[in-house]
Amino acid sequence: MAEQSELNRLFWQSRRGMLELDVLLVPFVKEVYPGLDAEDQRRYRKLLSCEDQDMFGWFMQRGEPEDEDLRRMVRMILDRVQPK
Repeated sequence: MAEQSELNRLFWQSRRGMLELDVLLVPFVKEVYPGLDAEDQRRYRKLLSCEDQDMFGWFMQRGEPEDEDLRRMVRMILDRVQPK
């Protein structure tokens, strides 16, 4: 039960109110987050604490986070949606 409530909380935190972020974060938390190891889950939660404008810039590839954890998570999310 606690795991499902945690996923529900993360789902709502992933809804940022900015379409560009929502289309990346919501499917990621639903489809990928449950299978991540504990460290990557921690990194995702850390990403959610960032400002929307910062995340928007990172996901639009106008810059990268200075923090290595955040950089890894941004890359992981982008790799899901970008063609190779």
